[in-house]
Amino acid sequence: EVSDNVKQQAQILKEEVKMMFQSSNHNIMEKLKFIDCVQRFGISYHFQKEINQALEQIHNTFTKNNTIISEDDSPHFLALLFYLLRKQGYQISSNVFNKFKNEQGNFNETLVNDIQGLCSLYEAAHLRTHEDDILDEAFDFSNTQLMSLANQVSPSLTAQINHCLRQPLNKSVLKFEARWWKKSKLMKKIPYARDRLVESYIWSLGFSDKPEYNKGRMFEGKLMACITILDDTYDAYGTIQELELFTEAIQRWDISLIGSLPQCMKAVFDIIIELCGEIELETNKSGTSSFVVPRFKQAIFQLIKGYLVEAKWCHQGFIPTYDEYKVNGVLTSIFTLLMTSFIGLGEFATKDVFDWMFSNPTIIEAVSIIGRVLNDMSSHKFEQQRAHVASAVECCMKQYYVSQAEAYNLIHKDIEDYWKVINEEYIRSNDIPKSVLDCVVNYARMAEITYGNHQDKFTNGELLKDLVSSLLMNPMFIDQH
Repeated sequence: EVSDNVKQQAQILKEEVKMMFQSSNHNIMEKLKFIDCVQRFGISYHFQKEINQALEQIHNTFTKNNTIISEDDSPHFLALLFYLLRKQGYQISSNVFNKFKNEQGNFNETLVNDIQGLCSLYEAAHLRTHEDDILDEAFDFSNTQLMSLANQVSPSLTAQINHCLRQPLNKSVLKFEARWWKKSKLMKKIPYARDRLVESYIWSLGFSDKPEYNKGRMFEGKLMACITILDDTYDAYGTIQELELFTEAIQRWDISLIGSLPQCMKAVFDIIIELCGEIELETNKSGTSSFVVPRFKQAIFQLIKGYLVEAKWCHQGFIPTYDEYKVNGVLTSIFTLLMTSFIGLGEFATKDVFDWMFSNPTIIEAVSIIGRVLNDMSSHKFEQQRAHVASAVECCMKQYYVSQAEAYNLIHKDIEDYWKVINEEYIRSNDIPKSVLDCVVNYARMAEITYGNHQDKFTNGELLKDLVSSLLMNPMFIDQH
């Protein structure tokens, strides 16, 4: 429980920050950096009104026909201005970056003398769409130059560059109830499954940092832990006959069908039923259970239907094409997680939003595939040491007749292409609340954090330890000088 004194201090600090929004009005660069700073600290939800007003004013002043107009041609200013406006959802043209090209049509080599500008250009390039050829060039240029500079500058600048390269902002989550788990004694009933409760709740924290969305985080964390067990059940335990019966029981939501199944699979079924009951109880309060609960059941079935397909592929020794694998990967990647997180979106948890989510929108498909293939690249070497379904890597090798290294490159290019799709859909999806879209995109960001650099931090919790400490244990000190 937070004391009244702490609440009072926090309120005073919030008022001071709001005053700072006004005091920076006369210096546009300072205002841009201030907004960027507030967003990076993960506290922007406290000041969303001020940020919206500031960026609307900046957009009206510094753009015309969606094109940036400014006498300040510095790379840092233009890249940061572009980044903040496009991230806000404004359809800003990327042609402004032509200013940094020479007569030969290449980016000026003099940009290497401006590390801050290069980093800002690199960040801006991550908001590119399929129409932003110049941002593709900007990405290649800034990435190459920053990698080269990382070994030539001071240790502090090296750290800044490496952080920028390792986790660009658009692929980062800016801020990161065990009693239920212990009470269920699930791990004793299901000894073959991974116990990943802490990692599951880290995922739920990435869903949204807004305090009012705590119900969504709670349900997503619980279901993420349950999904891990479902995954292990289909992946490493049940026979095909048992899995088919289990899948039918979930589809029909009929507990009588699981009588012949092993006790551990009955325990998995029970925990899913229990969680559904919790969701129904919670949504009854808000009057949304009539459309939430059926969607929850549909989402669970879609997930395990995808798992069953993979189990059959493994049993048959079948390697699908990469394209076939991705179609099924959409089922095994995201739907259930998003469905439960949307429950906690308060006023945005509407029937229209749930109907939209289950209409297979392009942005959800893109986010799903990013999560699926990043997971595969981080874990496939270990998984292929035993009987396991072919991963995206093996499927890509088969379809394109390439080596493992070449498959990695192709999949990474595919991921970047899907990020372009996400950026495009985020800008053009005006009929969907941005709070909803932010939660969708955060799934891909968490996948980048959890499975990036070919490291499975979800299964190997030791790799996630520093992130857990940073988000949940260690305070953040701010230099006030």
